[in-house]
Amino acid sequence: MAENTLFRGLSAFPITPADEVGRVDTDALARLLGRLAEAGVDSVGLLGSTGTYAYLTRAERRRAVEAAVEALGGRVPVIVGAGALRTDEAVALAGDAEAAGADGLLLAPVSYTPLTDEEVYGHFAAVAGATGLPVCIYNNPSTTHFTFSDDLVARLSAVPGIAAVKNPAPAPAEARATVVALRARVPAGFSIGYSADWHSPDAVLAGADAWYSVLGGTLPRTCLALTRAAQAGDEAEMRRIDATLHPLWELFRRYGSIRVVFAAANLLGLTDAQPPRPILPLDGAGRAAVAQALSGLEG
Repeated sequence: MAENTLFRGLSAFPITPADEVGRVDTDALARLLGRLAEAGVDSVGLLGSTGTYAYLTRAERRRAVEAAVEALGGRVPVIVGAGALRTDEAVALAGDAEAAGADGLLLAPVSYTPLTDEEVYGHFAAVAGATGLPVCIYNNPSTTHFTFSDDLVARLSAVPGIAAVKNPAPAPAEARATVVALRARVPAGFSIGYSADWHSPDAVLAGADAWYSVLGGTLPRTCLALTRAAQAGDEAEMRRIDATLHPLWELFRRYGSIRVVFAAANLLGLTDAQPPRPILPLDGAGRAAVAQALSGLEG
């Protein structure tokens, strides 16, 4: 497999501002994306879990992609979430993203009925076969209730068009062994990346290719500096920057990252949008904690 440079470095995942009936505020989205482009992030992860893809209609998801591609104007590549319960819906969403100018896809095995490995394999093979865009496997057990084994990732890595994986980051002490073990199972050029912000920089330090970052969509300059330190093997600098983010990591674990980044975006004056119901915004105490954690970080 030829190396795909799309799935490398910091992929920043912004929220998707929308009103109470799920209509995307494309002007607010463009402002958020402009901030990411100015910071120099390596890619934008549009309509990921932070981008509330599961709460938006197909039409609104396409509007978001079209607005993002227009706003970024080729300055930053766009990786678009195409997850859906049905395979035909995921194929349609992938086609929409491709037609709107996306550069790659992020695909989660969204489920209600628990899925088997064979079902997930068939789902991914169908989507990858229906698009010319490279596909990143989105392994997010906390939301999909499906966990990709290294065996399944290795099997999918042989499917034409499937170019990357986004895994939950392991504990720092396990990062190097985890990256090395999976690297041995996949073709050269297949990208291994991680999410779970509070552990992902350690995974990059250990040799992972990408950090798919929730916080990167709100504090891109800080997260990019953290990524570059990890990529350079500068552990001291990585630890220094990471220490400034420990209060936010703690709030992510306490409240869930989506509630925290919506509050952060509000507090930074980026948008007034709230999470989609039934998700409730943080209460006064929670917002105060986020404000304190943001103190001294980029505005």
